[in-house]
Amino acid sequence: MSLLTLANVSHRYGTQLVLDGATVSIDPGERVGLVGRNGTGKTTLMRVMLGTVSPDTGTVQFQRGAGVGYLSQDPDLDPDDTLRDAAERAFAELHDLHVDANALYEKMATAEGDELDRLLKRQARLEVAIETAGGYAIDHRIDAMLHGLGFRDDQFTVRVRDLSGGQKGRLGLARLLLEAPDLLLLDEPTNHLDITGRRWLETFLAEEFGGAVVVVSHDRWLLDRVAQRIIEVEAGAIREYPGNYHKYVELRRERQMTQARVHEKQLDRIRQEKQFIAKYKTGQRAKQARGRESRLERFKRDELVERPIELQTMRLQLPKATRSGEQVIVAEGVSKRYDDLVLFENLDLTVYRGDRIGIIGPNGVGKTTLVRTLIGDLAPDTGSARAGSRLSVGYYRQLHEHVDQSLTVWQYLQSVIVGLDGQARASEQQARDLAGAFLFTGDEQEKTLSDVSGGERSRAVIAGLVAGAHNLLVLDEPTNHLDIPSAERLEEALATEGGYDGTLVLITHDRALLEATCDKLIVFDGTGGVRLFQGHYTDWQRREEADANADDADEPRPAARKTRKRPTKARPPVDESAGPFARLATSELEQRIERLERRLGEIDAELVDPAVYRDGDRCRVLQAERETLAGELGPLEDEWTRRAGKG
Repeated sequence: MSLLTLANVSHRYGTQLVLDGATVSIDPGERVGLVGRNGTGKTTLMRVMLGTVSPDTGTVQFQRGAGVGYLSQDPDLDPDDTLRDAAERAFAELHDLHVDANALYEKMATAEGDELDRLLKRQARLEVAIETAGGYAIDHRIDAMLHGLGFRDDQFTVRVRDLSGGQKGRLGLARLLLEAPDLLLLDEPTNHLDITGRRWLETFLAEEFGGAVVVVSHDRWLLDRVAQRIIEVEAGAIREYPGNYHKYVELRRERQMTQARVHEKQLDRIRQEKQFIAKYKTGQRAKQARGRESRLERFKRDELVERPIELQTMRLQLPKATRSGEQVIVAEGVSKRYDDLVLFENLDLTVYRGDRIGIIGPNGVGKTTLVRTLIGDLAPDTGSARAGSRLSVGYYRQLHEHVDQSLTVWQYLQSVIVGLDGQARASEQQARDLAGAFLFTGDEQEKTLSDVSGGERSRAVIAGLVAGAHNLLVLDEPTNHLDIPSAERLEEALATEGGYDGTLVLITHDRALLEATCDKLIVFDGTGGVRLFQGHYTDWQRREEADANADDADEPRPAARKTRKRPTKARPPVDESAGPFARLATSELEQRIERLERRLGEIDAELVDPAVYRDGDRCRVLQAERETLAGELGPLEDEWTRRAGKG
């Protein structure tokens, strides 16, 4: 039985039809990705699912007793709560019991005699009630959830009123995940998450969360990892595709090509009919011509298939920038701190012409500050940063106060780009071609920047920078307000083949964009450490996984295996209380351990492969196998350690 069913749902805002006969069903435990251009109706569809929007037509049916949770961009939090108390409110009964217990402890601190005895008896009853409601095991779940979403222990006591907007967003997500509803509706859950938080969230949703999930996200890697089915909203219509986002792209491309072939055949038919009508509209066959003209109009109205949107890849000619010097930026011993917070210290870095550098790390560690220091916007506390010769910098900031919002989209682009020769003023046609390549339709190009959405304004600014003949592009979170098609267009524009050929410095949490455009990384560790890594993001991820595995191998039990004194090959005397493997010969015990460790290593290598990482089903199979093998390995290691201790 479906958890949720929408049948023939339609909804308008004024004259705009945002949903047109949408039919969707969600099964228990299913993971669904919801995609489409900004403004096409994704959020409206999600609110219909939640029940906060009543459709104009159609029906919405929930499974009786099913709980639905929705991630609001403005979560309802008590400003007087501490961060941890706010998360604990996911367990309302337990939270109230803890509040009572804390008040009781305060009274017990000053109570004496009979009063203290009475309070002690009440404490015992409260402890039983707390244990019945989930007990202190839930404390571990709360802490793990908050840690996974990037909160530190020292932030647990901070009042909600003192949290930033991004922290409140993450806290709202933590509480919603802890509530564990039967159906979880997530609208852009990664908005305030860094890469580590995104990886944690997708693993939690794919492997740990037991309910159904419907997620709207611009993070293509998260959709690849989590989604088992993709629902696309386009022009009010709903289309469904099996598989994750990667599979959706393939299937959608096939559908569009088929649709384009049908469209061309229909145009051929229309041209033939028009020729007949024009030839015979007067004379003896005029009546027949008029009949065919009527049928042609009905055909165009009822049967003509539209040409698919975004079928062609972007064909964009970019103006050539002046060639910069070999050394674009040279930083020597640069440091920056705010009060006691060290952002980076004694950093040496040279950016060479043609470098494509991604900057990654937790939120708030100084990535933007480093970029501004490198290009001269900020003075370092120590050291120096020098720009190379013939440098033209295009800098994308997260805010756009510098943009003249009275200009239309095409006028703005014409004002900031140059001709294809890199010198002359760009023509109106060049500006319109650029706008079209970045997904602005003809009507949208005539809107002023004050009338477009924040995402559209960001897209226009990025288009102007990419085509602005800058030999250094510095992009700070350029995809924050872009939908997936827009992010993919940016990715194409920055591609090394046929796209931007200058030097690129990119701050982003968008792993797909990072992987496609950057082959060097500047990595902030969150504690003031900064390092340069040669390679793509997936190379870095493999290195991180390998380092983590090496750290695990240095822990006491694995370390004992490395230095173990091998007992004799003969079967040892059996201690019946020792465990299930006490009768194994030591050589056989070691062979089993080595075989399991080898397979675990193979699985870990597969799990960081991008092709495997995008295949949600394959990831789940590998994770299940890994858990089984790890469960088998533990008792074998315990038996080996027991023998080594006796040796």
